[in-house]
Amino acid sequence: MNLVAGITSNTSKFKIFRTKGISVVYAVVRAGGRQEKVSVGTIVTLDRLKAQAGGTIQMHALLLVDGDKVTHEAEALAKVKVTATVLGNLRGPKIVIQKYKNKTGYKKRMGFRADLTRVQVTEIK
Repeated sequence: MNLVAGITSNTSKFKIFRTKGISVVYAVVRAGGRQEKVSVGTIVTLDRLKAQAGGTIQMHALLLVDGDKVTHEAEALAKVKVTATVLGNLRGPKIVIQKYKNKTGYKKRMGFRADLTRVQVTEIK
């Protein structure tokens, strides 16, 4: 995408300036119930996947931007493949859940750590 948005000093509207020689390719993919913006070389942390470290996975693209061309139709996106290499599995930060009711002596404390997988995008085609 060759567009950079900027605000001019005399108006509050956005104007679009074209830059030369920059061709950005990125995709928005569905990953673990969320959407992530990825390009080649991006490292993304996802919910735990059933894949070994060093293995490859493919993700479904929801949007593809290739220079000035934006693809969002389902039949065109079915041909797009976003390939990523699994770097390893890890666990997220601990989240502490506490419940407390005043004057009754009721206290409950619980913890949670999400199981995560770190992947690096290797190819978008």
